[in-house]
Amino acid sequence: MKQAEIKNLSAEDVQAKLTEAQATFSKMKLAHKISPLENPIQIRDLRKTIARLNTELTNKQ
Repeated sequence: MKQAEIKNLSAEDVQAKLTEAQATFSKMKLAHKISPLENPIQIRDLRKTIARLNTELTNKQ
Protein backbone atom coordinates (compact mmCIF):
# COMPACT_ATOMS: atom_id res chain seq x y z
CA MET A 1 0.00 0.00 0.00
CA LYS A 2 1.12 3.49 -0.75
CA GLN A 3 1.26 6.19 1.91
CA ALA A 4 -1.38 8.25 0.05
CA GLU A 5 -3.82 5.32 0.16
CA ILE A 6 -3.21 4.82 3.88
CA LYS A 7 -3.83 8.50 4.71
CA ASN A 8 -7.33 8.30 3.21
CA LEU A 9 -8.39 5.46 5.54
CA SER A 10 -10.13 5.95 8.86
CA ALA A 11 -8.50 4.80 12.11
CA GLU A 12 -10.69 1.68 12.23
CA ASP A 13 -9.78 0.79 8.64
CA VAL A 14 -6.08 1.29 9.38
CA GLN A 15 -6.38 -1.01 12.39
CA ALA A 16 -8.15 -3.67 10.30
CA LYS A 17 -5.54 -3.48 7.53
CA LEU A 18 -2.77 -3.66 10.14
CA THR A 19 -4.18 -6.82 11.69
CA GLU A 20 -4.58 -8.39 8.25
CA ALA A 21 -1.04 -7.41 7.19
CA GLN A 22 0.50 -8.79 10.37
CA ALA A 23 -1.27 -12.13 9.89
CA THR A 24 -0.10 -12.30 6.28
CA PHE A 25 3.44 -11.40 7.34
CA SER A 26 3.54 -14.23 9.88
CA LYS A 27 2.30 -16.74 7.32
CA MET A 28 4.82 -15.52 4.73
CA LYS A 29 7.74 -15.76 7.14
CA LEU A 30 6.80 -19.29 8.11
CA ALA A 31 6.35 -20.34 4.48
CA HIS A 32 9.74 -18.82 3.62
CA LYS A 33 11.47 -20.76 6.41
CA ILE A 34 9.96 -24.04 5.23
CA SER A 35 10.75 -23.52 1.55
CA PRO A 36 12.07 -20.31 -0.03
CA LEU A 37 9.49 -18.05 -1.61
CA GLU A 38 9.72 -17.21 -5.29
CA ASN A 39 9.83 -13.52 -4.45
CA PRO A 40 11.27 -12.92 -0.95
CA ILE A 41 11.13 -9.16 -1.53
CA GLN A 42 7.39 -9.44 -0.76
CA ILE A 43 8.35 -10.00 2.88
CA ARG A 44 10.32 -6.75 2.97
CA ASP A 45 7.52 -4.82 1.26
CA LEU A 46 4.94 -6.18 3.69
CA ARG A 47 7.14 -5.27 6.66
CA LYS A 48 7.38 -1.69 5.34
CA THR A 49 3.62 -1.56 4.82
CA ILE A 50 3.10 -2.64 8.44
CA ALA A 51 5.41 0.15 9.56
CA ARG A 52 3.47 2.68 7.46
CA LEU A 53 0.18 1.49 8.94
CA ASN A 54 1.55 1.73 12.49
CA THR A 55 2.81 5.26 11.83
CA GLU A 56 -0.51 6.41 10.40
CA LEU A 57 -2.43 4.81 13.26
CA THR A 58 -0.26 6.67 15.77
CA ASN A 59 -0.81 9.94 13.89
CA LYS A 60 -4.59 9.47 13.89
CA GLN A 61 -4.74 8.80 17.64
